[in-house]
Amino acid sequence: MKAGPDWNDLAYFSAIAQHGGLARASAELGISAATLSRRMKAFEADLGRRLFRHGAEGYALTRDGEALVQKTRGMEAAARQITQWRDAADGPVCVRISAGTWTALDLAERLPEYWRESAPWVPEFVYCDLDLDIARREIDIGVRNRRPEQPWVARQQIGWVDYAVYGANSTVTGWIGPSWGAPATPSSRWITENHGSGIVTKANSPHLACTLARAGVGRVVLPMFIGSRMDGLVRLSDPIAALRSEQWLVSHHDTRREEPVRAALDAIAGYLARRDAG
Repeated sequence: MKAGPDWNDLAYFSAIAQHGGLARASAELGISAATLSRRMKAFEADLGRRLFRHGAEGYALTRDGEALVQKTRGMEAAARQITQWRDAADGPVCVRISAGTWTALDLAERLPEYWRESAPWVPEFVYCDLDLDIARREIDIGVRNRRPEQPWVARQQIGWVDYAVYGANSTVTGWIGPSWGAPATPSSRWITENHGSGIVTKANSPHLACTLARAGVGRVVLPMFIGSRMDGLVRLSDPIAALRSEQWLVSHHDTRREEPVRAALDAIAGYLARRDAG
């Protein structure tokens, strides 16, 4: 009887599929790109299926490759549970949390309000204005501004976020817009669409934009939970109705039942609910 696939080959395949190429997968796995390429060619030959389309786009998955990715997710989940079981003997388990610029900053600044060293989890913050992949365990918990539709995502709406205009003082009339390559956030689009002719300077990060605003260069749009406590800025408008957004706490259906992730979800949800209520 023919032996089943090599577990290492499945892990190598999963890493290449996640990163879309050999270079980053090689760095993650600690083996050379040449070895990975050779192993994948032999793996495809052993399976009798083509898993990748090699071209300018990197290692793109074929239909068979996409099907195998779905099957390896259970293996990844099992490996993660084993890792957490092993690490539990050494102390709390790390929980990866992703959020946009200002929510990530808020969660980091206010960490003592919802986390203690005695908790069964340790927070690892991953700032990203793009949605990281919960299905592939790039993160454990995400804070999103819209309801996720993926069937494997557990979701909980925890409130709303309101935005307003802020500046150093009411005499500031110009605007700070997004530079080329900056994330296309709803607030940056609102500035461009409604005050494009009034933009006096641009920045490719919200933090730089706020620094310019505090210097009196122009106006910015901020979530009110951040703008209300940012030194050197005052609110210059009512809440902007067009920018009001939902706030969702999301995780994977499987990992949300794991004790460290469950404890983190409860703690973060409680904090955000208290913040928005206040």
